Amino acid sequence: MTNRIQSLLGVQYPVVQAPMTYIARAELAAAVSDGGGLGVIETLTPEGRADLRRVRGLTYRPVGANLMIQGWKRDPSIVDELVAAEVRHVFTSAGDPALFTARLHDAGMTVIHVIGSLKGALKARDAGVDALVVEGVEGGGFKSALGASTMVLLPLVADRVDLPIIAAGGICDARSAAAAVVLGAEGVQMGTRMLASHEARVHANFKNEIVAAGDDGTVMLDLPGNPTMRVLRTGLASRVAAAEPGIQLLGRITDLYFDGDMEASVANTGQVSARITELQPASKIVEQTWTEIEKVLSDGRSRIGQ
Repeated sequence: MTNRIQSLLGVQYPVVQAPMTYIARAELAAAVSDGGGLGVIETLTPEGRADLRRVRGLTYRPVGANLMIQGWKRDPSIVDELVAAEVRHVFTSAGDPALFTARLHDAGMTVIHVIGSLKGALKARDAGVDALVVEGVEGGGFKSALGASTMVLLPLVADRVDLPIIAAGGICDARSAAAAVVLGAEGVQMGTRMLASHEARVHANFKNEIVAAGDDGTVMLDLPGNPTMRVLRTGLASRVAAAEPGIQLLGRITDLYFDGDMEASVANTGQVSARITELQPASKIVEQTWTEIEKVLSDGRSRIGQ
């Protein structure tokens, strides 16, 4: 039996790798897809766009792509690039889904829109998207300072919107995936957990900081002139959070990601880093996250005591 997300994406396990800018590249996406989930390629960078085609030499399984609407609404030719790369599943975000959904559908693609509020979910439904990624504020990266957690947002959306839902924010294993299923999801998306995989090409310093993080290991930075974002409380970010005088955010994010310079910028990471204790192959992460849900639910039933 398959659920709606499995059928929509054509995957064995409804486990999606988040389209992290600079990081969601061909090797990681292929490893996730080969593991039975859905790898996703980021399209904001020239390297990511090149990997839309390069990934086809690494896996024959479905691979998706993201489309950040605010970044592409003045250049709709991105749709032509997705068609040329034979992309069938597009994850849209950061803008009005009505701007691209019809055109993506006309090109034969499914559209999954990322939302962080009930209002956003209703707007995406009205735009005709095929599914939602419902992301709580505990996830890494750009967030609304007023956003709700996954535990609040997910059932709120599931009760009001009859679309297949992929849960994101706070997901790293079968226990958190089981919670997402109970709250109304039919699949999960993971970013931070996939960062801490063997195939992610980020520097070991970044991965080690994720593994070392405690439950206070991330911080929401909301500074004038910068988008609100959740990042690791380490290096430059720890000094910014402590309001050290004269400290400003720097834009050398690739120096942090790939050279391991934790003072070069800030590292977008979710609160779930506190629960990640080791690096694993992406395929193992995918398989265990979904196949062990039934055991987790069975253990939960035993604790009810009825």
